[in-house]
Formats: sequence, C-alpha cells, structure tokens
Amino acid sequence: MRVLLMVIAMACSLLVAEAGLASEKVNINTASVKELQSVKGIGEKTAKAIVQYRKKHGKFSSVSDLENVKGIGDKKLKKMKGHLKAGKGSSKSKDTKKAKKKKMKGKDKKSKKDKKKKGKKKKDKKKSKKDKK
Repeated sequence: MRVLLMVIAMACSLLVAEAGLASEKVNINTASVKELQSVKGIGEKTAKAIVQYRKKHGKFSSVSDLENVKGIGDKKLKKMKGHLKAGKGSSKSKDTKKAKKKKMKGKDKKSKKDKKKKGKKKKDKKKSKKDKK
C-alpha cells in the first residue's frame, strides 16, 4: 500500500513539474521553428512563416504583431496568445540602429562646427568694438 501511494505521489509531482514547464511562454523574437511548434496551434508551416517574417522585418514588438504573418488570423492568434511573448528588447533591426547612430554622429559634428562659428563671431565682435574705440 505504501509503495502504491509513493508511486502515485511521484507521478503527480512529475505531472505538476511538466505542467510548470509547459506553461512557460515562448519568446517569438528568439524561438526556433522547433520551439514555436511546441505551442498548440503552431505547426511547421506557421512556425517557418513566423521565423521568415522575423528575419525580414525584425523583431516583433508585441504578440499581436503576428497578425501580419501569413496564415495567422484573429482566431489562431487568440488560441496561441497565452502561450507566447514578444520578449524584452528593441523591436528595431540592427540596420535601423546603425542608421540612427550615423545620424547622431552627423549631428555631433554639426554642433561642433556651430560652436566654432559662434566662437569666431564673438571674436569678430570684440575686434570690431576695439577698432571703434
């Protein structure tokens, strides 16, 4: 009897442990095709479509962005939504970040030039005041 109770208790603990792992949400910005397939409602074709979309357009900012993926509509998204997350981090691609950095560098250079011009203008004003005296 004791052995039977121990077996039942162990089986229950395994089921609880598996349920805990299954309830962990899959990050759509980092998941592989196999990982996405572990979510109920996502087959191989849909998983591949999600990964391709992510490669082409960059990271998803929210799970709702999956509606833009071919083959995922409102109904399918509602079924999957509770098992997915978009994860932390930027939704912008690396190319966008690089372009932004270049733009900022250009602004820094302009501001330095502007400072030099302002400094020259002040010197010119001082010289012109001295000349008037």
